[in-house]
Amino acid sequence: MRKSSLLLLFAAFTLCFSLFAADGQAKSAFVSIGGGPTGGTFNYFANGISIFAPKQLDGIRMSPEGSGGSVENVRRVHSGDFDFGISYAVDIGLGAEGKLPQDEKVYDKVRCIGYLYGAPAQLVVRADSDYKSAMDLKGKRVAVGNAGSGAATSAERFFRHIGVWENFNPQFLGYSTAASAFQDGKIEAFWVLVGYPNASVIEAATQTRIRLIDVGVDAEKTGFYDAYAYAPTTIPAGTYPDQEKDCHTFQDSTLLTTRADVDDEIVYNITRVIWSEKGLEFMRQAHGAAKEMSLENNFKNASRPLAKGAAKFWNEKGRQIPPELKPVD
Repeated sequence: MRKSSLLLLFAAFTLCFSLFAADGQAKSAFVSIGGGPTGGTFNYFANGISIFAPKQLDGIRMSPEGSGGSVENVRRVHSGDFDFGISYAVDIGLGAEGKLPQDEKVYDKVRCIGYLYGAPAQLVVRADSDYKSAMDLKGKRVAVGNAGSGAATSAERFFRHIGVWENFNPQFLGYSTAASAFQDGKIEAFWVLVGYPNASVIEAATQTRIRLIDVGVDAEKTGFYDAYAYAPTTIPAGTYPDQEKDCHTFQDSTLLTTRADVDDEIVYNITRVIWSEKGLEFMRQAHGAAKEMSLENNFKNASRPLAKGAAKFWNEKGRQIPPELKPVD
């Protein structure tokens, strides 16, 4: 009986090891990755990467770090507070040019690794409200995301461009807090820039019938696409409860980033395991937006040069790297 039990225990251990064993040796390191505010998709991705990569790479430990989101991650990856970060392509590009809002500092040490997903702007109002356009929200209380986040920055760009920001009452609340404030009637609308379906929008819809404003219509009318590198997109009908028609909006591209001086081997190995077949499957289970991660989408819409380790991986996969994205020191 004792021998049989030991054999069963050994078999169970062997099975567990085979499921989670590392697929290769890696340089030992403890690295951090900047995620985003509570309830945001950035957190799901940062957590997923931090869980999966260390299981595949001996000696690598990763810590997901909460942050204000895209813009804060650009700053903190550049400064060395984070080794990796999740940010929007527009913020990465403007940061490198010293053109972030109220911030002329140049953040040019950020390097791109790969494309994660498209992040559509979603402007949520009550279904029975009279708001038909973003321009109808003049003077209203609108949650736009945490201060310093990609959501808040994109909201300011958009509402300034259409002439509303100066007659506006922005509330700098994270997604989950905004959903609660919306349910309690403390705000008239809230804005998220994130993959869909978003947990906080779903949360708001559990107690309040919601509607999405077609911000893409306002963007088109005012030449927003000529001013910024956002792209038109559509959120399909049925994405959220009571959403009876498609929502026309715009999106940014979400990218995994690192810093120019992070060890090339570490960057290469993390890129390799996350964009492996097993890694992509894990990320898709972590969040539905990861369905856009693929070898085909590789580093789509990258707005800064690739990290050397990432470029090595994409070269191995036969991906052509355009001159402007080739690694630089």
